[in-house]
Formats: sequence, structure tokens, C-alpha cells
Amino acid sequence: MSANSLNSKVAPAIKKRRRLTWLIVALPAWVAVSFVGAQLLVSLVIIGLRSLGVQFSALNPSIFETLAAASVYVLSLAIVILVPWWVRRSVTTKADLGLARLPSWMDMGLAPAGFVVYLLTSAIVMYLLTTYVPGFNGAEPQEIGFDNLSNRFEYLLAFFTLVVVAPIAEEAIFRGYLYGKLRKRAPLWVGMVVTSILFALLHMNWNDGVLQGLNVAVDVFVLSLVMCSLREVTGSIWAGILLHMMKNGLAFYFLFINPQLLNTIGG
Repeated sequence: MSANSLNSKVAPAIKKRRRLTWLIVALPAWVAVSFVGAQLLVSLVIIGLRSLGVQFSALNPSIFETLAAASVYVLSLAIVILVPWWVRRSVTTKADLGLARLPSWMDMGLAPAGFVVYLLTSAIVMYLLTTYVPGFNGAEPQEIGFDNLSNRFEYLLAFFTLVVVAPIAEEAIFRGYLYGKLRKRAPLWVGMVVTSILFALLHMNWNDGVLQGLNVAVDVFVLSLVMCSLREVTGSIWAGILLHMMKNGLAFYFLFINPQLLNTIGG
């Protein structure tokens, strides 16, 4: 085989590998920038409105948090999809997002099964880390906002935001846009791991220190792996959305409805 023939075969492979590496780095970075940037933009709008004399203190805190959270999610999804289209005419289809069809009976059946797999896997991983990693705190709670709820209306708003809005929006962004784009060019395991790492990092309690906040990241990482698997099996994010709703619904119950039960289980 001549040198020219060898180069003609090696060069495209190297170029393809470089494009894949760039995709693995750039795409998650873009999603992270969009997600964090949306939070900053919403915060700046709130600050600007306050400087103009708008008194948010007169608004119910739960209503304020619901509107702020919904704005962040909608803006994140808009930025992550529309900016690439505006700059490069890069189109994101419903198939890319895993929303090419409506929910099916398969989605409804696999979601509870995935939920059980997630709970068992997360429990095993947490046990191993708590046992063998000094300083790891498997009981550190996740910061989710909505403190001091006092009436039924506020509980309903918190439930709607955490159990309905957040799962739909986050699945569309992470298991939809990010995982969908990665799977077009990257191997299965790369798409799952990269998506789950970013999802975990964005949910980590950074203010508590690495080891103290790591338990939330580990739990969310396992959750994301299961939801990526559900998308791979079903070709849609609907099963992941339902699983995500179950997980957040269970957390909502333990945190807001019956926190005494969680304390009893914990010892």
C-alpha cells in the first residue's frame, strides 16, 4: 500500500475523530451556557425591574418563584434551539428532541420500571460511596427553593413547578436536545455519560463543598443514565419525563408533605 493511499484513509478518520471530540466538548458547553445564561438573564431582568420601582415583595413568594423558574426553563430552551438556527441555520427537529410522537402505553409502562431501576442503583451507589469514601454525605438534601410554604395554593404552585414544569423542560433540554444531537455522531455510551455528567454538575449543591454536594450529583447522574436508556429504548423522551415526574413527586412528598417520615426512615 502506498503512502498516499494510506494517508487518504487515515486523514478522514483523524478528521472525523476531531469533529467528534469538538462535538463532545462544544455541545455540552453550549447547553450549560444556555442554561446558566438564562438564569442570569432572568436575574438581570428582575434587578432591572426592581430598579424601576417594581415591588416584587407585594407578590406571593411562591408565585414569584414559579414565574421565575418557568421563565428560566422557557428561555433556556429558546436559547439552546433558536441561537444555532439564527447563526448557522442549524435546525432542531421534533425527532432531535425526542418529541416526534405522543406518549404511548410503552412509555407509561417503562417509566415505573425505570424508576425502580433508578432507586435501586442509586441506593447501591450511595451505600458504596458512603461506606468507602471518607467525608461523603449521602444524606445531603438538594436545594430546590420554595421555602416556608403556608397554604394549599402555594403547595400547588410548588408542585406544578417541581413535578410538572421542571421534568418536561429538563428532559427536552438534556435527554432531548443534548442527547439527541450527541447520538447523531457519538457512540451510545458517550452520549449517555456526557449528558449525565452535565446534568449532574448543573444540579450539584456547589455551596456545600465538593464532597458534601456530591451526593445530589451522583443521584442525578444515575437518574440521567436511566432516562437516557429509556429514550434509547423508546425513541422518545416521554418515558423519561414520566420517570422524572415520579422522582420529583416522591421528593416533593418527603420534603413538603411528610418530612417526618423521611426523618424516621433516616434513623
